[in-house]
Amino acid sequence: MSKFYEDAMGVYFDDLDPFHILHNARYILLFERTLGAFWQHVGFGDLQDHLSDKFHFVRANTIEYLAPVRGTGKVRVRVWVDKLGSTSLTFGFRLMPMDEDRVHAQGTRTIVRVDPVTHRPVPWSDEFRTRIAPWVGASAA
Repeated sequence: MSKFYEDAMGVYFDDLDPFHILHNARYILLFERTLGAFWQHVGFGDLQDHLSDKFHFVRANTIEYLAPVRGTGKVRVRVWVDKLGSTSLTFGFRLMPMDEDRVHAQGTRTIVRVDPVTHRPVPWSDEFRTRIAPWVGASAA
């Protein structure tokens, strides 16, 4: 069964633009923080562990701004795995209010696993595939 991960993130005064709307660059920051919590949740948070699959580069970020986040408070950030390829993984994400499923912004991030020495793409390990499998193809709903 596939699923998504969701976390509440704070929006603070210094995250806002002059119009008191969440600055466009902060959406990616909130997504980044949620991804960090997701990695912790699935057991990949310790940078010192043996799993070499952690060595990856961000290939692309996409974001679509649908409705502004106004003022300070909290928002929900939902993350799921859209696709797990041979050497790449694409996350989907949505940023939503705390109390409804209206979408403020949505997007994707694609990462590529690379060899730590050559920086060339290498396949994900079987262990990684097994641990990430429940999150692959999750519905964003």
